[in-house]
Amino acid sequence: GAQAVLFVVSGHAELTIGDQTHLLFPGSYAYLPAGCDWTFANDHDAPCTFHWIRKTYVPAPGLPAPEAFVTQVSDAPTIEMEGTNGAWSTTRFVSPTNLSHDMHVNIVNFQPGGVIPFMETHVMEHGLYVLEGKAVYRLNTDWVEVEAGDYMWLRAFCPQACYAGGPGPFRYLLYKDVNRHMSLGLR
Repeated sequence: GAQAVLFVVSGHAELTIGDQTHLLFPGSYAYLPAGCDWTFANDHDAPCTFHWIRKTYVPAPGLPAPEAFVTQVSDAPTIEMEGTNGAWSTTRFVSPTNLSHDMHVNIVNFQPGGVIPFMETHVMEHGLYVLEGKAVYRLNTDWVEVEAGDYMWLRAFCPQACYAGGPGPFRYLLYKDVNRHMSLGLR
């Protein structure tokens, strides 16, 4: 019942889904639905570094389960956050209007000086892996310096904000549950 997202950070590998093979390289993104037949192999001399995010799929009544796909950061749309003149944007691999998906893995982008200009919270837990740059991230009441290679796991309703004050762009891989009501008890 586990679905997965693979996101390649460095190196190369081959992903085979059914009988189709895809060459993956930095910026490659693959969505693998629950029950999908796939293999991942690195036959190259250098290591391949990637994120493998897994979650039990929660179906939505009346909607088909999403299908497997492979894409690249360069092919995914980047949406500017309103009122930020492009200083804060999100690269989305799955449209937020596609309700068959119950998790999203996106890239959040900040240009130097970009901010989340308000304290925000989410009803779901979510994880952030810093891909590039430096920033200070507000977690609850503390401002924490973060940089490439750092990982943050935020509990539900954790107040958060961000200021990207570094000399270059600040980018992180964001995982969060979407499009389903939170469970009110044990399943």
